Formats: sequence, C-alpha cells, structure tokens
Amino acid sequence: MSEIPDRQAYSEPRLIVEQGVAARLAAIVEPVLSGLGFRLVRVRVSGLYGCTVQVMAERPDGTVTIEDCEAISRAVSPVLDVADPVEAAYRLEVSSPGIDRPLVRRSDFERFAGHQIKVEMAISTAGRRRFRGMLLGAQGDAAHVRRDDAADGDEAEVLLPIGDMTEARLVLTDALVAESLRRGKKAAERNARPPRDPQEPLVQEPLVQEPLVHEPPDKAQLSPRTQRPDKGRRETERRSRRSRDFQPAPAHKPRVAQHEGE
Repeated sequence: MSEIPDRQAYSEPRLIVEQGVAARLAAIVEPVLSGLGFRLVRVRVSGLYGCTVQVMAERPDGTVTIEDCEAISRAVSPVLDVADPVEAAYRLEVSSPGIDRPLVRRSDFERFAGHQIKVEMAISTAGRRRFRGMLLGAQGDAAHVRRDDAADGDEAEVLLPIGDMTEARLVLTDALVAESLRRGKKAAERNARPPRDPQEPLVQEPLVQEPLVHEPPDKAQLSPRTQRPDKGRRETERRSRRSRDFQPAPAHKPRVAQHEGE
C-alpha cells in the first residue's frame, strides 16, 4: 500500500458521501474533526439502541487510538447539541474505520491496492451494481478492479466511477490483517520519541492541545465544605484553640446573676 503526504490527505475530499440526515451530520462534524487534526471517513445513522449516530474518523495516516476517539467525542458532542440535526434522542458513537474499512477517497483506493474489495454502485455499470474482486488501484476518479466472478466473455477488469458508488469496503483476509498490523507497528514507531541526550540543548516544541469541554458543577448541589474547602479546617482550629485556653472556674466562685433581681 502506498502512502500519501499528510498535507494532501487533510484537504482531500471524500468521493463517497452520505445522504439525508447523515449528510447534515457530516457537514457539522467534518470541520470539527479537521480542526483537531483528523478527517472524516463516514457518518451513519442506525436504529441500534433506539438511534445511534456513528462517526468514523482517522488521522491522515489511517491510524486512530482510543484516546483520539475520546477527544473527538468531547469536541463533537456539544456541537451536535447546539445544531440539533436529529429530532429524536440518539447515542453518539465515535470509532475507527476498522480493518475491513470503507473506502471513500481516491487515495484509499490507491493505498489498499492489492487487496480484496466489494463495491455497491448507485448506477448500473457493465450490467450490474455489485462487484467483488482484487483492487488494482485508481485511474482518475475510478477504481480499477479485477473481478473474481467474471463469466466467460465478460471483461475481467473494470473501471468503476468512485462517485457513483454507494459503498466500497475492504474484504477481511489474512493478507489485510497482516498489512494492518504492519502499518500499526510502523505508526507506533514513527510516533515514539527517542530518549533525549542530556548534553543536547533542549528545544521547546509547540504544544498541540486537545479542546476540552469543561462543565462546572452546579453550586446548589455542592455542600458548604465543597464550596469553601478551608472553612471546616478554620472552625476546627478555632474550637481546638478555645479548648486549650479554657480554664474552669473554681467551685466556690459565686455565680454571676444574668438578670436584675437574681
């Protein structure tokens, strides 16, 4: 599989896109992901658990971690709450593309050349809408596929316009699993930083901070000790000080009258 530069990957458009509510969700989510350094793969709305909105995202190199998914969820959730594109209550799910992932960009068809693919077309091509075979790469905005089920007299290799596809997905094979493990190891090595030599001058690198959504607690729900954490300590110190300074009066000392006439 070939790799493409990150600069091109960030701005590369998707050729296979959503329709309806999923398209509205994608339009809201994609700028948020781009600002975090990720790119959108797919948005899908399903009836799982009542209603589930699945956001599938990745880094330009195709990797994503659990921490990445958590950061995306924290950033996307309040934006969707404000936009409110789904009428019913829904469950937000952020995930990686997975091994048998969807292919949505031209670079995806170049990167995964040599692996099995299955495609469903919106428009009939070569007399059919479903194809399965070996992905040979991309030519222009079309996927070059060698069909596995080509009958005698049919063309074994076809060019399928990517923009006319409703879905294109990799087929899970041993070769694909091995390649995915290799890419994951390569990405981990690339992200790992070697120990710094103490004699080398320290160069401060710019920090990339993930946006955090902080929700302040409701003051009405806080106890007095939570609102003023030092108040209880001061009260305890005052009581202890009074206890140390207190001297009991002698038993023979007459009681002082509190009211006139006593």
